[in-house]
Amino acid sequence: MNFEDNYSTHISQQFNEELEQIRTQLLTMGGIVERQVHDAVEALLNGDADLAEKSRRTDQQTNEMELMIDEQCTTIIARRQPAASDLRLITAISKATSDLERIGDEASRICRHAIDLAEDGNSQRGYQEVRHIGTLVRDMVKDVLTAFARSDTELAYRVAKQDKAVDQEYRTAMRSLITYMMEDPRAISSSLNVIWVLRSLERIGDHACNMAEHLVYLVSGTDVRHASLKTMKAAVQQGDDSPAE
Repeated sequence: MNFEDNYSTHISQQFNEELEQIRTQLLTMGGIVERQVHDAVEALLNGDADLAEKSRRTDQQTNEMELMIDEQCTTIIARRQPAASDLRLITAISKATSDLERIGDEASRICRHAIDLAEDGNSQRGYQEVRHIGTLVRDMVKDVLTAFARSDTELAYRVAKQDKAVDQEYRTAMRSLITYMMEDPRAISSSLNVIWVLRSLERIGDHACNMAEHLVYLVSGTDVRHASLKTMKAAVQQGDDSPAE
């Protein structure tokens, strides 16, 4: 089921256009945030303080887009009093927008630590883990945006499933860095910066997973927050088998 299936039969063409506009703005914001995450990780790995600062400044743009989309969603609800699938669409977009804004915040935090590490010039201990987990979460963000663009709940499910792998990699990396700090107290300062970067990456994965859950709710009508992957998979299959409302 595509977004257009939900509202293609509306009598009001203007209502169709309003729904399409907030969907497009969500994906536009998603593209900006995806670039933020990419640049933040690359800035850290390459010791590029200028790129980190440039990425940080993008955060204001994502904040403004969140406010704009939220205001439009509220206006549509007040004016149109949407029912069923239309209301789910607006709700899913509003919640996904909030998650994107928080992903942008985490990317900004990574940039701050990247600047500190670039100025410190200490050992790159933990950078391999940052590269690996960074790649995983960047793929999650990219895939969940693709899932929203295509109403692809199967892809959304795979994003949620990937979050489990990110959590495991994060725990392994944390144990390694804590052990390293215990063995060499001189590395505590730089290692703490890397730990906070890994924490931000893990949270980015969480927010991408949240967005996947919002999409499954949109398509299937089943709220899968706090549910198991098995329950989410069942909702995905149900949504695929159900006719559009």
